[in-house]
Amino acid sequence: MTPEAKVKAKVKKILMEMQAYYAMPMGTGFGNSGVSDFLVCKQGLFYAIECKANGNKPTALQLKHLEDVRKAGGIALVIDESNVDKLKELIK
Repeated sequence: MTPEAKVKAKVKKILMEMQAYYAMPMGTGFGNSGVSDFLVCKQGLFYAIECKANGNKPTALQLKHLEDVRKAGGIALVIDESNVDKLKELIK
């Protein structure tokens, strides 16, 4: 399992424990490239979660999607090994 896949697995486990609704869209030629790894709804709040590992940063397109979520009133998060264990605190 890749380091990023490990972060995604932890995020998925936490979201399931929190009983949050989530979807993991596929970034293909038929979908929206750069869309976040997780689209989440919890207690009426919308979250977009981009997962990274090994100090990697979101691409320009991923950052645009995260900013679009913020502009629309949602909460955009970048989660990696350094903050994945704080995800329960970040999602209300």
